[in-house]
Amino acid sequence: MKILVIEDEIKVAAALKKGLEAEYYDVVLAHTGEEGFFLLNTQTFDIIILDLMLPGRDGFEVLSTLRRRGIETPVLILSALDAVENRVRGLDSGADDYLIKPFAFPELSARIRLLLRRGRGDTLLRLKLADLEMDLVSRKATRGGHPLDLTVKEFELLEYLLRHQGRIVSREMLARDLWQVKARSTPLDNVIDVHIARLRRKVDGPFEHKLLKTVRGVGFVLREDRP
Repeated sequence: MKILVIEDEIKVAAALKKGLEAEYYDVVLAHTGEEGFFLLNTQTFDIIILDLMLPGRDGFEVLSTLRRRGIETPVLILSALDAVENRVRGLDSGADDYLIKPFAFPELSARIRLLLRRGRGDTLLRLKLADLEMDLVSRKATRGGHPLDLTVKEFELLEYLLRHQGRIVSREMLARDLWQVKARSTPLDNVIDVHIARLRRKVDGPFEHKLLKTVRGVGFVLREDRP
């Protein structure tokens, strides 16, 4: 799941990114409203975390403009403005939730999960192939009912393969979409192969029926091949 954080305080933005990425979210930072608008025009996000006291366009203007343009992505305002009138104005402008700084990170995480459940159907929040299942809200994956102990990158890789299940995923696709690198290189190919090998041990190792396959010279595919 991809989150856009629009926050001008560098330390706060960095702390949010670190905390959310530890929970397996893909986090993109913007430090001004204009930068946020640019990212929203070029990428798709599942949720926006928005500060109100931004340089240039403040958060209220950013939010109102988003809604006027028909962007319905859930927005969680994260602000030090704690007056009732500010909270009312934010919600009336189109925010889905309002959390006051300083905040407890577990509460922020819980509110994000709630907004994701509201904004997306269960079919998009749960991915499944055979007895392999992934819950994108709780950030948990299981095989045959047994939890898989995945790193952040392994979780992202498995999610990508599940979203493309039955289709071959090339190293070029993984380099571009997961590692954010436009040009492939031999060292990056080696890194990808190492992650695939580790993921295969966790997903397929203890199980007789194998799901993750290598298509020699082409890439990888996650599929169920039963006799």
